[in-house]
Amino acid sequence: MLYEPSPATAADKRSDTNRLQTGALVIIAFAVVLFLLVQARFILISLATAIILFSLTSDVISFIARQRVGPFRIPNALASVAAMLLIALALITLTSILLAQVNTVLVTTLSYTERAPSAVASLFSFLGEDSQRAILNALQSIEVSGYLRSAASQASGLTQATVLVILFVGFLFAERIWFQTKLNNFFGDADQAERVGRIIQSIIHRVNYYLLVKTLISAITGAMIYVLAKAFQLELATSIGIITFVLNFIPNIGSIVATALIALVAHVQIGDPTTTLAIFAIAGVIQFINGSVIDPMLMGRALRLSSFGIILSLAFWGAVWGVPGMFLSVPIMVMLLVVCSHVPNLRPFAILLSREGLPESEKMLNQPIDRDLFGQELRPDQSE
Repeated sequence: MLYEPSPATAADKRSDTNRLQTGALVIIAFAVVLFLLVQARFILISLATAIILFSLTSDVISFIARQRVGPFRIPNALASVAAMLLIALALITLTSILLAQVNTVLVTTLSYTERAPSAVASLFSFLGEDSQRAILNALQSIEVSGYLRSAASQASGLTQATVLVILFVGFLFAERIWFQTKLNNFFGDADQAERVGRIIQSIIHRVNYYLLVKTLISAITGAMIYVLAKAFQLELATSIGIITFVLNFIPNIGSIVATALIALVAHVQIGDPTTTLAIFAIAGVIQFINGSVIDPMLMGRALRLSSFGIILSLAFWGAVWGVPGMFLSVPIMVMLLVVCSHVPNLRPFAILLSREGLPESEKMLNQPIDRDLFGQELRPDQSE
C-alpha cells in the first residue's frame, strides 16, 4: 500500500515552500533596489538632499511669515518664495566657497608634493630605517597628479548637483500646497491620512533639529580649528576650518579625518614632531568635547539613535553612494526609525535602531509640535 502524506504534513511542506519563495523574492527585491541605488546614485543623492532641504522650509516659511513690514504681515506665498530664494542662495554660496577652498587645497598640495613624502615617512622612523625607506619609496611612487585630477573632476560635479538640487526643491515647492489633498485621496481615509501626516511631521521635526544642532556644533568646531591653525601659522588655516565644518556632518569618521588632516598639514609644513603632536592633541580635545560631550547634550532624547546602528548606516550608505551617502546616513536613519516605530510589523527594527530600545510611541506621535526650528511658538494651524 502506497504511503499517503497526512494533511498536516502537506500543509507544512506548502508553508515551507511559501517561506522559501518569500525569502527568495526578498533577496531578489533587495538586489534590484541596491542595483538601482547604485546606478541612479547622482539623481537619487540630489533628490534626497533636496527633500532634506525642503523639510527645513516649513519652519523657515513660518518664521518669515511671522515677520511684519509696518502693519502688514508677510503672506505665506511671499514667504515661500523668499524661503526658496534663501535656499538657492545658500546652496550657490556654499558651493562657491567649497570650490574655492578645493582649488586652494589642490594648488597647495602641488607645492607640497616634493617634501610631503619625506615628512610623512619620518612619522614612521620608530619602525627603523629600512621601514622608513620602504614607506618613503611607496609614497613617492604614488601619482599625485592623477588623484588631483580626479578630485578636481568630482568638485566640478558639485556644481551640477547643486543646480539639480535647486530644481528639485523648486518642484517640491510647487507640489507643497497639494500635498495634504493628495494624502487624503491616496488613502481614502481622513484619519489615516492625518496619521501619515503626523508621521511625516515627526520625521521633519527630528531631521530639522538634528541639522540645526549639527550645523551649530560643526560651525563652532570649524572656527576653533581655524583659530588653532592660525595660531600655529598654517598656510591652509581657512581651508582646514571649512573642511572641518563639512566633515563634522559625517558621524564619527568625519571628526577623525579632520583631526588627522590638520596634523598632517602641520607636519608637512612645520616638520617638527613635537609641534605636530601638540596640534594633534589640541584638535583631538576640541573634537572630543564638541562631538562627544556638547553634541549629545544638545541632541538629548530628540534622536535616540543606536550608535551601532549609525555605524551600520554610515557603512551601508557610504558603500552605496560614497561620501555623499555618509552625509545623508543619519537623516535617512532617522526617517527609517520613525517609520518603523509606527508600522507594527516593522517595530522590532525600530527597537534595534533606537539607542535605548524605546522607539517613538503612538502617544508621542499624537503630541502636537508647539515650537518650530527657531524655538518660536506655533499657532494651532501651523502645528499640523
